[in-house]
Amino acid sequence: MILTEQMIQLQAPNPAAVENGRKLWKKGSFSGHCRTEDGSLYWAQCAGSGKTPYQVSIDWSVPDAPVCRCSCPSRQFPCKHALGLMFEQLSGQKFETADIPQDIAGKRAKQAARTAKKEAAETSKPKKPNAAAQKKKLARQLEGLDMAEKMVNDLVFAGVGTLSGSSAQTYDKLARDLGSCYLTGLQTAFTRIALTVRQVQKDPAQTERAYAEALRILVSLRSTIKKSRVFLQKKLEEGGFSPEDSTLFEALGGVWKLEDLRAIGSFRENVRLVQLSFDAHFDEAKKEYVERGWWLDPDGGTLFQTRNLRPLKALKYVKGDDSRFGLLEIPALYIYPGEGDRRVRWETASSRPLTAEEQAALPALAEPQLAAAVKRTKGVIKNALAPKFLAALVSIGRLGRIGDFFILEDPSGGRIVLRDRPGDQTSSTARLAMLPREIPAGSALFGLLFYDEGDRSLCLHPQSVVTRSEILRLQY
Repeated sequence: MILTEQMIQLQAPNPAAVENGRKLWKKGSFSGHCRTEDGSLYWAQCAGSGKTPYQVSIDWSVPDAPVCRCSCPSRQFPCKHALGLMFEQLSGQKFETADIPQDIAGKRAKQAARTAKKEAAETSKPKKPNAAAQKKKLARQLEGLDMAEKMVNDLVFAGVGTLSGSSAQTYDKLARDLGSCYLTGLQTAFTRIALTVRQVQKDPAQTERAYAEALRILVSLRSTIKKSRVFLQKKLEEGGFSPEDSTLFEALGGVWKLEDLRAIGSFRENVRLVQLSFDAHFDEAKKEYVERGWWLDPDGGTLFQTRNLRPLKALKYVKGDDSRFGLLEIPALYIYPGEGDRRVRWETASSRPLTAEEQAALPALAEPQLAAAVKRTKGVIKNALAPKFLAALVSIGRLGRIGDFFILEDPSGGRIVLRDRPGDQTSSTARLAMLPREIPAGSALFGLLFYDEGDRSLCLHPQSVVTRSEILRLQY
């Protein structure tokens, strides 16, 4: 394991914790530096605000998933003291070889036992869900669907033009009621309608765009309610309470656990991924930051996405994600149900730099023609439950301006307008003009294909340029 500053940043819950740890290192707060002979465990004392120093240790038994322990009362994990100890290692500080402390040896044994128990549970027969509790939950969800359907029908009958005179509190109340019915997905949709109402009331100039957004939400809601009623009624009648490969589970507000994804066989072993882009935005309806990574499987050319969700209320305690560089080797990749660029997660992974040969092979995995990517996007976004965009890696024939527009032309002459997608809250198209040099032949452009309601056309939001020698990111 080679410790780098980027690795320390990836372990931290937020940038402030990194800087606080760096300050502890710089002012010499640590003493009693020790390590085991095999280099798997480092520990030291760190001066705090009290008389007794904190006992800090970092267990590197799993190099890409270090276990940090500290006697401080901080609720952040890892705390600034553990991050400071990492900087001590990075700086080349001398650590004396010593026997592992008895208390840490005991904690290691308990951790190993928990890991073994978890692995055994993954291979054993999954537990049966509580049928009575699940039946009660399904019945409550069906009641919530009735409430939501009535509100949607009333709004559709009255017309979205009545939104400006509607009370946002009406939709906020319904959203709360749906939350108590275990329908957090529909709850979020009505919260978005409430935000749309407030937008119209605050700025009448945004009325047309707000109406278009409200109409899109209503179409999605009607489809979700209709399909969900059939889905839930069938599960209730048949007693099928186990997880299954269905996008409706998430649309209703369900949260997938890794063991559930494994139970339905939605995982792959020994997968390699390369991150093509990273972005972050704030979801006003859910009151959370969404950090997305876009990844390419260099062995098959499949595109995936990761989403790290950080609720505003717990922002300080949820570890933020960041750009990743190099190659990630993942023992078990869990894949969420859906279509298009599906969401993935993993528990452990190891990283290393891309070799020159691996980097050179990436552009060849791109779509040679825009037409195929456009056709696939149209097939995905027509589903009312699917996001209205799709990730694509497309070969570059030419890239430049025509008038006020940036245009991508594929090697066969197919063209598409490059434009920032409003919902992404990021600007990257204009940065194409800032690239330091001419894009070499045989390169590819990664971005999100989306439907632009302004001129009713499919556009591409560019996020990175993939060449045979590097990945040029236009965002992070």
